[in-house]
Amino acid sequence: MTIPEKMAAVLLTGHGGLDKLVYDREVPVPRPADGEVLIRVTACGMNNTDVWVRQGAYGTEDDPSAVSTWRRQGNTLTFPRIQGTDTVGHIVGVGAGVNPARIGERVMVDFSIYNRDDDSLADIDYMGHGRDGGYAEYMALPAENAHVVATDLTDVELATFCCAYLTGERMLERARLVAGERVLVTGASGGVGSAIIQLARARSAIPIAVAGPGKEAAMFDIGAEAVVTRGKGDLVEAAHSASRGQPIDVVADLVGGPLFNDLLKILRPEGRYTTAGAIAGPVVQLDLRTMYLKQLELHGSSQGSRADFRRIVGYIESRKIRPLVGGVYPLSEFHRAQTDFMAKNFVGKLVVVPDET
Repeated sequence: MTIPEKMAAVLLTGHGGLDKLVYDREVPVPRPADGEVLIRVTACGMNNTDVWVRQGAYGTEDDPSAVSTWRRQGNTLTFPRIQGTDTVGHIVGVGAGVNPARIGERVMVDFSIYNRDDDSLADIDYMGHGRDGGYAEYMALPAENAHVVATDLTDVELATFCCAYLTGERMLERARLVAGERVLVTGASGGVGSAIIQLARARSAIPIAVAGPGKEAAMFDIGAEAVVTRGKGDLVEAAHSASRGQPIDVVADLVGGPLFNDLLKILRPEGRYTTAGAIAGPVVQLDLRTMYLKQLELHGSSQGSRADFRRIVGYIESRKIRPLVGGVYPLSEFHRAQTDFMAKNFVGKLVVVPDET
């Protein structure tokens, strides 16, 4: 195929409101460098990180309210930036050192920029932050990050997995969730939360969902053993009832805010708490006595390793996890897509696709 000189893309032009996201049809198509491929993007999933980076909502260790991006130390974000992590597309060009036979492959992008070879996450960045991502018609990326997945899922369906499931898998790895254990999942109807429900089942663990009113049936449909309706009664009592009095081994928290200390109360002694998000507020109250008297473990988690990504691909190929498409939007209607995303009136993932030409 003939690769054009210009493409449509959504450019993040600075920290702020939706006006900082500009749909531009005159963006130069990237050229693959040595060791890279060029893909024609067919779908890209939306994530909370897109919103928080746009808002500059990550704060600093000294000032939680400061405008700051995802990577607090060694910031790699420059403007304009094309965001978008969960990219699926077809390879249409290769740089030097890449086998031209790869042209035509449909690939799912591992969006992580690994700055160490030992699979450590101590120094990691991601496409859509440190370099351009998939909210565009074309994207260049390292060839090693473009993976063929043996599945008959559609491009849109495949674009629901990467960031959410990679984040969820890393959380469960850090918390060492094993078969037969119970895990309470907050924010369970969102992308990462719904991923954790399925990933827990893939480990033969028992997930209990915390979700908003009206989403209970959807939670059962994806594998929740029980559902706690958020905001309905006392959370500690509701979780105890949902588990039928059985201990909660792990809390996988994506909400934070006022729920935090109650979540620690819910955990059994020597239980494990893991978090990768704080959509209800990042600054929380912690009664240290709860933590030390119960000998709890607290784990912070972000993104995932190469090994985590390989497990996700294996789960997709073996059908242990399934896509949850909450809506599909054309790239030109990105503002509407992100507005709906922030409203959270859906289950699973929203996906953006290039406009039909």
